[in-house]
Amino acid sequence: MSHKSKTPSETVAVSTEIVLPNDTNTLGNLMGGRLLHWMDITAAIAAHRHCGRVVVTASVNNVSFNQPIKLGEIVTLQAKVSRAFTSSMEVFIDVWIENNTTGEKKKCNEAIYTFVAVDQLGNPINVPALTPESEEEKQRFDSALRRRQLALILTGKMKPEEATELKKLFM
Repeated sequence: MSHKSKTPSETVAVSTEIVLPNDTNTLGNLMGGRLLHWMDITAAIAAHRHCGRVVVTASVNNVSFNQPIKLGEIVTLQAKVSRAFTSSMEVFIDVWIENNTTGEKKKCNEAIYTFVAVDQLGNPINVPALTPESEEEKQRFDSALRRRQLALILTGKMKPEEATELKKLFM
């Protein structure tokens, strides 16, 4: 395993699904749990591509169900590591739908997952750094640290006065 810094483009995972009747609720919309399942798998592949190790889902930090996904629509999920910490990686997932009649594509949902790389005994192990390139990657990279600090404060693992990146928002 290389500890050389990677770019988000080296971590991309893309998955495409079609919404079938067994995936829908009584309104004919994709069930949220099915979408979460698809996102978890796609994001795990991106995290694995970053570190080359077994990864486990540590948290689902944000999911936005902005628009229903209908029966028969084609769903494309694109996941990229947005930041790597010591043993954890934040992965951003963008969800696009494609109308199977018109071919029109539009972004409908997004999520942020956190994964931890583990060894064969399940203990956390170090992961390579991440070097963002595009403006969007840099923005996601910077905001990942703020999200991490907030999560650490909320779980009691960090004191608010230690959250330097969060403080910058208010000073």
